[in-house]
Amino acid sequence: MSETITGKKANPAPLGLLGFGMTTVLLNLHNAEIIELSVVIVSMGFALGGLAQIIAGILEFMGGNTFGGTAFTAYGTFWWSLIIIWTNPTDEIAGADDVSMGFYLLLWGIFTLCMFIGTLKHNRATQVVFLSLAVLFFGLSIGDFSGSGLTHVVSGWIGIFCGASAIYNAMGQVINGEFGKKVFPLG
Repeated sequence: MSETITGKKANPAPLGLLGFGMTTVLLNLHNAEIIELSVVIVSMGFALGGLAQIIAGILEFMGGNTFGGTAFTAYGTFWWSLIIIWTNPTDEIAGADDVSMGFYLLLWGIFTLCMFIGTLKHNRATQVVFLSLAVLFFGLSIGDFSGSGLTHVVSGWIGIFCGASAIYNAMGQVINGEFGKKVFPLG
């Protein structure tokens, strides 16, 4: 079955949100101590969390959406940088320690909090994603600075919620777009 292609442009946001959401859930299953850190998380981070979000970000920039372009491209590169941190310490460069990871996550938390302010012009679903992500980054940062395993686990559960909210947002945009009406409320 073929359809005539019109001049309508596709929305890249669901791809970026799905890449972010699925990878965030998977990583935070590890942070919540449900699964081990494995090549499964690393591969998802590289492909869907990294590459898919970067592609979505570039498409958002091309469509004139500075917020979406900045968010997806930045978080896509977050996943790639995290993979490099996990897999590439060398004899010349020390691996990450709790203090350096604390600062790394703190900076991402500050960036995310600023991006959350931008979501105040967006739907509630997007606001939930960014607010819960900011709380996640700050929680993980505090966990690294303090050495608190409990804070890390609690943050993992916040991350699972955050990722699930991004998946919901992505699927809501896809399903609502397909049906041309509000099937999944996004607020």
